[in-house]
Amino acid sequence: MWGQAYRKDDVESVRQPLYPMMLESPELRWSFIRKIYTIVSIQLLLTIAVAALVFTVHPISHFFTATRAGWALYIVLVITPFIVLCPLYSYYQKHPWNYVLLGLFTVSLAFAVGLTCSYTSAALLIQFTDLKDHNVSRKVILEAVILTAVVVVSLTLYTFWAAKRGHDFNFLGPFLFGAVVVLMLFALIQILFPLGKLSVMIYGCLASIIFCGYIIYDTDNLIKRYSYDEYIWAAVALYLDVINLFLSLLTIFRAADT
Repeated sequence: MWGQAYRKDDVESVRQPLYPMMLESPELRWSFIRKIYTIVSIQLLLTIAVAALVFTVHPISHFFTATRAGWALYIVLVITPFIVLCPLYSYYQKHPWNYVLLGLFTVSLAFAVGLTCSYTSAALLIQFTDLKDHNVSRKVILEAVILTAVVVVSLTLYTFWAAKRGHDFNFLGPFLFGAVVVLMLFALIQILFPLGKLSVMIYGCLASIIFCGYIIYDTDNLIKRYSYDEYIWAAVALYLDVINLFLSLLTIFRAADT
């Protein structure tokens, strides 16, 4: 069934192929794509809810930004998503454990995002202590959210359009992997030897470009390469792309406003 070529006279294939020489059923692939974007949408909504709770409830944000125990718990929450990925790799095809682990991964990462927004707010408020309100930090976060949404939607539509016309982005894989390695080394150098505001902005810009490339690359894989039982990994990949793009843009806006 998977190896049969798409035929225009096939009454069950009411949709056009997503890309030239498509051998699988467009209906099945579209169903798979809808499933992935449903999962990612739920992850993002959950992330927004948890991050907003952490950011807006003052006792929570104060605990994490002003106490040593909060800093220690923040580090644990940052590490937790990477730890959860290990069992998720083993159980990504086993229902319902795959969804349980995916939920734990999403919630822990959502806490990390909310705490990052809280630290951004605290850093900006130090710079603007003469203001009577705290609209500066909220403005920075809102700008990052809006720009992330616009970029993600635009790149997704572009990738579907390009795939329809025969473009393939699989070649980006090795370049993006190498770029992420350089980015990680850049971040390590910045932690050990802070280079100032300009280097932070350069880091944010490079990270934004890299994760824009990952959105195109992973969306192209979603259209052409992910198998139907890899929906968890496809959702995790796209979700991480969006979150990392948001954090990169937040880094740029924070450095620009300090």
